[in-house]
Amino acid sequence: MPPSHFLRSSKPLSGRYLSFAEREEIAILRVQEHGVCAIARKLGRAPSTISRELRRNAATRCGGLEYRATTAQWHADRSLRRPKAAKLARNGALRRYVQDRLSGAVTAPDGVKIMGPKVTWKARRSGRRQHRQWAMAWSPEQIARRLPFDFPADDSMRISHEAIYQALYVQGRGALRRELTACLRTGRALRMPRARVHGKGKSLVAPEIMISERPAEIADRAVPGHWEGDLILGLGSSAIGTLVERMTRFTILLHLPRMAAYGDLARIKNGPALAGHGAAAVRDAITRTITTLPEQIRQSLTWDQGAEMAQHADLRIDTGLQVYFCDPRSPWQRGTNENTNGLLRQYFPKGTDLSVHSALDLEWVATELNDRPRKRLGFMKPIEQIGPLLLR
Repeated sequence: MPPSHFLRSSKPLSGRYLSFAEREEIAILRVQEHGVCAIARKLGRAPSTISRELRRNAATRCGGLEYRATTAQWHADRSLRRPKAAKLARNGALRRYVQDRLSGAVTAPDGVKIMGPKVTWKARRSGRRQHRQWAMAWSPEQIARRLPFDFPADDSMRISHEAIYQALYVQGRGALRRELTACLRTGRALRMPRARVHGKGKSLVAPEIMISERPAEIADRAVPGHWEGDLILGLGSSAIGTLVERMTRFTILLHLPRMAAYGDLARIKNGPALAGHGAAAVRDAITRTITTLPEQIRQSLTWDQGAEMAQHADLRIDTGLQVYFCDPRSPWQRGTNENTNGLLRQYFPKGTDLSVHSALDLEWVATELNDRPRKRLGFMKPIEQIGPLLLR
């Protein structure tokens, strides 16, 4: 039977698609050796439309890429058939790769699986004040853009990030289990626009070296060794310190345990910070961690105007780091660290007690984060970028 669009009762084709008459014109102009741009001008189409048509719908049975209108129309009709099985449903190897990167277990450097808190999926986001499942938790875009690195010679192992989202969220495209949405960074069971939250910064009492005085080589990310830092806060004044290298996005987590007297003594004004993230504790944690790195990759540190950095002068003496401070209420000035803190909320959700995590837990999470491909690095991993520098 002839295709339905040849019937007299059929509706005219949308201008979005090439018609059979246009395909005949393309075939004639192609035989006359007109170029892609010339054909596009004659038909009033974009050159990319003609180029894609010649590549996708060419006749290949003869061993070449000859273009015939009837064959091209047959290819187009076949590709328009619905329903069409999703690529993840057809390709088992690709589906397993995507599932492993979404929900794969966090592993220690020796290969031991770290299970994390046990969480039951409730077909909706369980809320900020509950634990989240620990997983590799690569984003769909990271998975899609990492495939060419891991399978350079296998064209079947390719998929777009939107196809992964549709497999998770769209009914009828569900090649992936819906509970895998809990492994996404947002944890949402439904897609929705991203909300932007404006945080209020803290101010220091004394004037400090401001970010406006920071050298241009730091702002340009031209050389490694310049870090951004902050605290992520949890329930009961618990906190974890974060350090992110600006050029490579390499992340270090600082363990800030509570003092032994926390919960037994009432808070004393100007007394010790029993919650574990006072100025002395933060200074000691940064010094203890950053001094293990080679000297050439510990040049400067940019922080917001929080009271936890009141002892920045001692920190500069102990570590050799030049400390700079952002303007008040301007977290975007240390955007690399803010972005990383958002990624860490996958493992340390807001409203949960962060003091339950040991230093070894933080090391495992940092290792997992540094082993993720990053869009800003061309989908290379932070550990792949900073590795040669650590060996110097």
